[in-house]
Amino acid sequence: MLILSLLTEGDKYGYQMIEELSKKSNNTFQLKAGTIYPLLHTLEQQGFLAAYDGESEKNRPRRYYKITKKGRGHLKEKKKEWDIFASAIDSVMGGVTLVKQWQVESTFR
Repeated sequence: MLILSLLTEGDKYGYQMIEELSKKSNNTFQLKAGTIYPLLHTLEQQGFLAAYDGESEKNRPRRYYKITKKGRGHLKEKKKEWDIFASAIDSVMGGVTLVKQWQVESTFR
């Protein structure tokens, strides 16, 4: 979900995603090349992203990845699932209850 989310901001190459994910998460998520590239290949095989060859800002050859329409749909569904899950945990821990809000909204659909 995090990789697909990064790609909604624009096409990126693997190392760029590693750096951005680390920076945006205050170094909580520090992926290695040996971790991210198998994930990228799996997401590509599933049709959630597409890859193409290009050049970096320094004219170095890079393999770029972009999110597909199918990937955007998958991300949307996973974000919904995450929101429900995070809200349930927050409810147990004494925080805001988005689960109840979601249940009310679902009742009126």
